[in-house]
Amino acid sequence: MPESLSALEGERESLLHQLSQLRDFRPGSITATRGRCGNPRCHCHRPGEAGHGPTLRLTYKTGGKTVTESFSTPAAQRKAESEIAEFRKYQQLSRAFVEVNEKICRQRPLPEEREAPEQEKKRRKPFSGKWRRK
Repeated sequence: MPESLSALEGERESLLHQLSQLRDFRPGSITATRGRCGNPRCHCHRPGEAGHGPTLRLTYKTGGKTVTESFSTPAAQRKAESEIAEFRKYQQLSRAFVEVNEKICRQRPLPEEREAPEQEKKRRKPFSGKWRRK
């Protein structure tokens, strides 16, 4: 059963309100990496050892480039995790907002036709690109 236009507009207003309530957010993902140091006698160089780490890093794309940032403190990591979670909410809300707007556009009636302005009446024929030879 199709939704009424007023119900869809109410849903759109609700989504706008939810979007306005979002806290700070940013895109990206948090990844864990393990590495080996330069000391050949260190435990990380032994066979079967996992290496140093895990080191958690924030990875995101900007300007077509992938950027990786290391966290200075566990508090910075928790802050980034909450910002990424807010970004996921933003993505869901914006997709829902676009879907509702598409439904509204399909249901909204066309404006009534009125008399065309004088310029629209006197349109020239499109140029054919061929010159007449005499």
